[in-house]
Amino acid sequence: MTSTTDFDNVEIAQQYSRINTRFELFDEELDNDNSSARLFERSRIKALADEREAVQKKTFTKWVNSILARVSCRISDLYLDLRDGRMLIKLLEVLSGERLPKPTKGRMRIHCLENVDKALQFLREQRVHLENMGSHDIVDGNHRLILGLIWTIILRFQIQDIIVETGQADQRETYSAKDALLLWCQMKTAGYPNVNITNFTTSWKDGMAFNALIHKHRPDLVEYVKLQKSNPTHNLQHAFNVAEQKLGVTKLLDPEDVFTENPDEKSIITYVVAFYHYFSKMKALAVEGKRVGKVLDHAIETEKMIDKYDTLASDLLIWIEETIVVLNNRKLANSLSGVQQQLQAFNTYRTVEKPPKFQEKGNLEVLLFTIQSRMRANNQRVYTPKEGKLVADINRAWERLECAEHERERVLRDELIRQEKLEQMARRFDRKAAMRKTWIMENQRLVAQDNFGYDLPAVEAAKKKHDAIETDIAAYEERVLALMAMSKELEDEHYHDAKRIDAGKDNILRLWEYLQELLKARRGRLEKNLTLQRIFQEMLHIINWMDEMKARLLSPDFGKHLLEVDDLLQKHALLEADIAVQADRVHSANAAALKFANGDSYKPCDPQVIRDRVQHLELCYQELCALAAQRKARLGQSRRLWNFFWETAELESWIREKEHIFSSLDYGKDLTSVLVLAPPSTGASRGS
Repeated sequence: MTSTTDFDNVEIAQQYSRINTRFELFDEELDNDNSSARLFERSRIKALADEREAVQKKTFTKWVNSILARVSCRISDLYLDLRDGRMLIKLLEVLSGERLPKPTKGRMRIHCLENVDKALQFLREQRVHLENMGSHDIVDGNHRLILGLIWTIILRFQIQDIIVETGQADQRETYSAKDALLLWCQMKTAGYPNVNITNFTTSWKDGMAFNALIHKHRPDLVEYVKLQKSNPTHNLQHAFNVAEQKLGVTKLLDPEDVFTENPDEKSIITYVVAFYHYFSKMKALAVEGKRVGKVLDHAIETEKMIDKYDTLASDLLIWIEETIVVLNNRKLANSLSGVQQQLQAFNTYRTVEKPPKFQEKGNLEVLLFTIQSRMRANNQRVYTPKEGKLVADINRAWERLECAEHERERVLRDELIRQEKLEQMARRFDRKAAMRKTWIMENQRLVAQDNFGYDLPAVEAAKKKHDAIETDIAAYEERVLALMAMSKELEDEHYHDAKRIDAGKDNILRLWEYLQELLKARRGRLEKNLTLQRIFQEMLHIINWMDEMKARLLSPDFGKHLLEVDDLLQKHALLEADIAVQADRVHSANAAALKFANGDSYKPCDPQVIRDRVQHLELCYQELCALAAQRKARLGQSRRLWNFFWETAELESWIREKEHIFSSLDYGKDLTSVLVLAPPSTGASRGS
């Protein structure tokens, strides 16, 4: 019969040879056949191969770590962490119990090759067949060969020496590694419903086989009758959790790794081997216990262990309950630093206080297992802890502790985030409040200045500038309101320094209201200045008009004949009417101006200046009236003079006419002509 090692090594070589040949055939088919069906099939096969490789990598990584944990070592990446050969040497030392050559120091490739070669040489000495595998493959991170190497190591040190007792005391058969393990699984699960193990792939998909193995050896850990074949994910998760938590078997697989269309055979074999070794060891311990016999010292020691278990269980349960009360306390600090301190204290609890208690919990389980094992070995009634101190009770209390811990962490994290947001908002409030304060105070200084100017254009320009300032301030109100809303939000969220925020808000509000008052007061003063300047402008227009009238009144033209004088008199009458109309305008302007000089409130100008201008306007008007009267008198004199001249001219013309008639020698040649000449003579005589 072929030896186990040689058979399994040949099997490995054949499997990887078939894989390589398959991918080479795939490559040739890709070159010769581009049909979509073949491309899909090849991509599907490639995906399945990649998926299987990923599962193997994860499983083998966990298995390696479970072995290296005995020497407090671990790896993170199977492909990377074995490249320098150090971890490979440690792994083989732990598995074989032998000392391998000391690893070469250094990180260069030559050092890595040398270390890996030492490990491979050791395997060759153990008659492990390593076909087509060299140290450079491991150093270069060849995925397939690294997985093949780990599988070879598992076969050699975990599966090779599996011995299955078939029932005949005088006959033992040595099977191949896989067949022996398969037979062991079949024997242990015989009679279990819904379990039919024929392979290391699909027979394990529903999780019933794993639970049956555990129940066979530890029926107290699995309620097999409650499991349902239709719920494979739950079955797998339950078996894996029980194996890890109760038996200490490292969880090499996850439910999704097994409950799949094509479970990976090597990964399942690796995991099942762990069960085999655990139960074999447990059986060996039981056998060893029976051999010791019923020794009184053991019984006394067992009693002490029971007392110790009772004390430790009580102390642990008290600590759990007290810790749960502390963790459930929702009185959190109302500040970022306070919450950070609470979170730091929580992390200290997790990293410093809790681990020893978790270790105590594990020790309690081990202690109880030891007690019960010893009592069974001595054929004693198995010790059962009091109600409330059972392992299940402790586990339930621990689960409640975990829940309280998780909730405490969530609450602290949420509160930390909330406090960080509040601190950020408070800093943003302070920054914006400082900006608003600076802006408001600058505008207060601006609107407190009455640099309106001293004439109408300047005051009108000042009014436009003031309108622009008012527009800016009105637009800025939205920012002030936003600041108020931020303060309100901090207050509603119970920010720890809300009083300072509220004081800052009140200060901004006072400054803002004072700015509004200053702006309103400045608007009033500006309006008064504008009104006064418009009155001054009106006065100036009146004076300019008066000056024009004076120029006309001072005209030396009093007419060159009577008609022109009459025309000038008519125009002067109209001018006097205009002057009379302007009297109301003058009186109105003076009265309006004097209101700013005589009032007790704000005076936009020196009252004396106003009075001087009023007096000047009044004098100008009086002077204009006097000039109008003078011109009227002069025009009257001119009319009388030109009327005299006209009358004199008329008389002179008449005299000349009469003189001409009287000096004429024409006395008429007939009666008619005499009669024509006679009346004027008569008239002339009457006139004379």
